[in-house]
Amino acid sequence: MLREIRHALPQQDLLYVADSAHAPYGDRSGDFIEQRAGFITDYLLQAGASVIVVACNTVTSVAVRMLRERCPVPVVAMEPAIKPAALNSRSGVIAVLATSQTLASDNVSRLCAEYGEGAGVKVMLQACPGLVECVERLELNSPATRQLLAGYIEPLLAAGADNIVLGCTHYPFLRDSIRALVGDAVQIVDPAAAVAKEVMRKLQAIDLKHGVESVPDQAGQVGKLGQVGQVRFVTSDTLSHAQRVMQYLWAAPVQVEAL
Repeated sequence: MLREIRHALPQQDLLYVADSAHAPYGDRSGDFIEQRAGFITDYLLQAGASVIVVACNTVTSVAVRMLRERCPVPVVAMEPAIKPAALNSRSGVIAVLATSQTLASDNVSRLCAEYGEGAGVKVMLQACPGLVECVERLELNSPATRQLLAGYIEPLLAAGADNIVLGCTHYPFLRDSIRALVGDAVQIVDPAAAVAKEVMRKLQAIDLKHGVESVPDQAGQVGKLGQVGQVRFVTSDTLSHAQRVMQYLWAAPVQVEAL
């Protein structure tokens, strides 16, 4: 998610907060998720955020309404990309990989009813306990991770799924392992690019509101022309572990700060 936003808005300063000390959220209570989401949102507001991205499907399903009610800046949320997967399906069967909390949400039920049942598409929902922990341990292609993925995905392929929706922001880091399992004929659907475009639209709207000209350049980018934005990484985890994980996943040197 952060990489897509960085690609779309390279001139914007970005602040990324990873609540890794409390991950995964998928099996946490709703009250706990709301409390953590509120705490981190307050932190981002105090740091001067002009747009807040809820880069977690579970937090979106549980707490986004609360965040939008209390937040004075736009909140961009995300949801499993069931709509584009259903529209692109040739077999009429799609699958969603996500946490149990996300799959149990009203939002997913609504999307399934509208773009699944309502459109004659079968939507298979697969909870994937353990995958977030694999990413956090940087076991992206280990035998254990591949075995876990196979247990989740092979029944979906056998049922005819031709689009696999990544319904958790950790799962794109497993894309290579998933691709090796599903082959080239199955589409892997990630909503990150669409979220990045929505962030761009929100920033342009803010600039227009304040009378600032923010016309995208030839590459479609907006922001501080001629400058490269800073990216700050903050974590609730131990710094040594977070430094290793974030630097590996970001594929560049980073300096991690404590939340």
